[in-house]
Amino acid sequence: MKIALFTDAFYPTINGVATSVLMLKDNLEAEGHEVLVVTTADPGAPYIEENIVRIPSVPFKTQRLGTLAGPKIHKDVRKFSPDIIHTHTEFTLGNLGQLMARRLKVPHVHTMHTVWEYYTEYIIRIEALEPAARVAARKLTALFCNFANRVIVPTTKVQDLLYSYGVKKEISVIPSGIDLDKFSEKHITTGRLADIREELGIKADDRILLSIGRTEREKNIDVLINSLSDYLKKNKHVKLVIVGDGTARVELEELAEELGISKQVIFAGQRPWEEICVYYKLGDIFVGASESESQGLTYVEAMASGVPVIAKEDRCLEGTLIVDENGYMFKDKDELVAAIDKILSDSTKHKQLSEKAKQTAEGFSSKSYAVNVINLYKELV
Repeated sequence: MKIALFTDAFYPTINGVATSVLMLKDNLEAEGHEVLVVTTADPGAPYIEENIVRIPSVPFKTQRLGTLAGPKIHKDVRKFSPDIIHTHTEFTLGNLGQLMARRLKVPHVHTMHTVWEYYTEYIIRIEALEPAARVAARKLTALFCNFANRVIVPTTKVQDLLYSYGVKKEISVIPSGIDLDKFSEKHITTGRLADIREELGIKADDRILLSIGRTEREKNIDVLINSLSDYLKKNKHVKLVIVGDGTARVELEELAEELGISKQVIFAGQRPWEEICVYYKLGDIFVGASESESQGLTYVEAMASGVPVIAKEDRCLEGTLIVDENGYMFKDKDELVAAIDKILSDSTKHKQLSEKAKQTAEGFSSKSYAVNVINLYKELV
């Protein structure tokens, strides 16, 4: 088949959507399909790219948004003559993909990566308008999805949300995959791991609670810091390492300072994607308090690295985080601390959780994801 992928986020941008689309492209090609990616121009993109078409864009938050697509873009897509169009955004590129699918009379598949009602406070800065903005986000989401022939979501949590919005089209639950090979031991050198520990001031006997992802408010990293304040003061050998950057980082650093735990809360900043697999290996436990995830791929990546997970209770983790097998869920501060103690105080338990975490991650391979998507394409074509 010939498949056109339309996305605002793509390499060299580093985020969940960009990574997911890149892996889908690679796996579709590995299965013998032709792929055209229509995405945003980026200053860091290679000068010459094969089967990638970029439209002018502007920076927005931590990614880029497409502006207007000229006649050449339409011509390039027509020349490629896709059998199916798969959009991964509800913004400029998504609308362009929707338009091209109608004009070329080919099926349109849409993947809903982000639940936008969780993010309206960052777009609408006036608190009084927040309820109206959430309603608008739901209606616009439903409107876009109802133009597609089929909608893909990563979890039943998102599926139920979309149906509650008024989406009438069939919604298929296909969990996004990860490149399991990237997190295997062969990519981890003892020397590089030791260098990173030294750079971050981590001592040999320190135990590490790890968080990887954007430092934005919806990630609730402030909840982690506040909840762990007393625990860290009593356990000086335990450190919270936060890998990632974002608009809330300064606030979070100030919070750690105010609580008197700044020496135990380490902000590593954004690190190169190709080295993220090494940073996962820093962790004894991966911790997260976000309730805005559509799937939570960082939890799966942590599991692939053999790191047990402790996460705020969330429906997106149903079937992924299995309590007392590969980690724990918590509702409040006491449950979070109790779970940490249970893992760090028992090396045998930690090993069992680690092994089960790796087994769980095997069900989320990028190849399996691509095969499931291909089967959906065939059904529609």
